[in-house]
Amino acid sequence: MSQSNQMKITALYCRLSQDDGLDGESNSIQNQKRILEQYARDHRFPNIQFYVDDGYSGASFNRPDFQRMMSDMEDGKIGIIITKDLSRLGRNQLHTGLYIEERFPQFGVRYIAINDNVDTENAESNDLMPFKNLFNEWFVRDTSRKIRAVQRAKAQRGERLGTRAPYGYKKDENAKGKLVVDEEAAAVVRRIFALCAAGRGPSQIAKQLRAENVLCPAVYTYRKLGSGHTCLDLSQPYNWSDSTIANILENETYLGNTVNMKFTTKSYKDKRYVQHPREECLVFEGTHPALITREVWDIVQRVRQNRKRPTKMEELNKYSGLVICADCGSTMVLHRARTMKPTQNNFTCRTYKKAGSEVCTAHYIRECVLDEIVLEDIRRVTAMAREHTQEFAAYICDRQSAELRREIR
Repeated sequence: MSQSNQMKITALYCRLSQDDGLDGESNSIQNQKRILEQYARDHRFPNIQFYVDDGYSGASFNRPDFQRMMSDMEDGKIGIIITKDLSRLGRNQLHTGLYIEERFPQFGVRYIAINDNVDTENAESNDLMPFKNLFNEWFVRDTSRKIRAVQRAKAQRGERLGTRAPYGYKKDENAKGKLVVDEEAAAVVRRIFALCAAGRGPSQIAKQLRAENVLCPAVYTYRKLGSGHTCLDLSQPYNWSDSTIANILENETYLGNTVNMKFTTKSYKDKRYVQHPREECLVFEGTHPALITREVWDIVQRVRQNRKRPTKMEELNKYSGLVICADCGSTMVLHRARTMKPTQNNFTCRTYKKAGSEVCTAHYIRECVLDEIVLEDIRRVTAMAREHTQEFAAYICDRQSAELRREIR
């Protein structure tokens, strides 16, 4: 081994997901570390360094320490990467093969999977590697299918699928999956509904709660239960947002109902959430104590439905709430300013704007282009109505009858 290679890192990569943890000690992080370190010392590999992702699925390569290892590799710091087996590197057949056969050789990195007898310096040991990667991906697919079946069965029985208790509730210590009222937070929830019923919008309610130094849900839960959250920001404990208020006002949980299957993911590879309309959800009424009455709920929903939010430019756009992202189902946001020309006004996905490209994409479209599309469609419909008057009238009657039947149902 050359002196330059002696200076490079021998990366010992360990990964464990929740599903792998079911196998017991054999796949534990401690066991992986022990096997990898012993192997590296037996073969006198230099400059050992561990990279560990505990609790991350092999279906995705967006893991913190794996990405750190790739960054070190691209900087020329790594000479060898060793894993216990191929599945520790990843369970996505296509991506795992891409890393082993293209990315690692591109940076002059040798890869070894101990238990699968894979060593990129030995061509003969790699013959069965594509089949092993395929079996590893089948494992993820099969596990995903089983988990989805279990979740659907629980949803159909009316059991809560969420792991966290909604703000205003806490988990019942005597009955698994049940909710009991958290009186301190419940008082804030009731007040939010009362303020909205009195005509206050989410932005106004959020501003009032911030002024009164009421702890926001994430910080409140952390201080009371010690559980963290991705949105937790202890430096701003009273940072209520209008979206948090809106989510509370639209959450049927506070009526005492359990709404299951409201969100799903497209597949075990695509983790973006898909929101389903209420009629496709599984709704179970009276599963836990309600924080508000049906009367207050109905008043708030009417207020929310009829309220038009004034924009900074003091006018409501004609497409407000009507432009929907085809991928994630959220409304698209209009970007405009007095410094912009009208032809520059454009819509982008709200989810992309808040969470970035990891969740969705921008789906950029100019308002003037949307105008042309809508206008062309109106011209097409009106031309058809003029040429086929009776057929058009019959079509409208059928649509109205279908909508009426749907409303009655």
